[in-house]
Amino acid sequence: MSPTIILIAHNLRSSHNVGSLLRTAEGLGVEDVYLTGYTPFPATAHDSRLPHIAQKVDRQISKTALGAETTQNWQQRDSIDDLVTELRAEGYTIAAVEQTGTAVALPSYQPPKKVALIVGREVEGIEPEVLALTDLQLVIPMFGSKESFNVVQAAAMALYHCRFGLPN
Repeated sequence: MSPTIILIAHNLRSSHNVGSLLRTAEGLGVEDVYLTGYTPFPATAHDSRLPHIAQKVDRQISKTALGAETTQNWQQRDSIDDLVTELRAEGYTIAAVEQTGTAVALPSYQPPKKVALIVGREVEGIEPEVLALTDLQLVIPMFGSKESFNVVQAAAMALYHCRFGLPN
């Protein structure tokens, strides 16, 4: 049985990455996407942002989401700490997709029934204080000369693995 998957995008700067994450999450059956910290988010009915800012960000997200911003369940949350506490109380394992010394290689990871994956800042990665909130970190093995993948590519690989695992 496939696990219930949550995606948390924390402190991303690119609206285009957010749109692409929403589209990827929708395509892979992610239960909910949480946009936390300063991550841009689509316009909402009771948006507290200035209208022209909300509309501009919404257009940028829509450009890559291609409608997923309306079909994928998502929420904006300021505090990732409170969200992680809530999800853990609901039985979710909290896993960061990040290169750390103790990270588990994604191909060997067996996701539990409920998993919340965190992806973070495009250049610097997930902050140490956020990593401290997680149960584990997952690393995607690299074979080329580059040190990391784009946040959306990394999220897509991790979500796909959690949804389907590796082929036999």
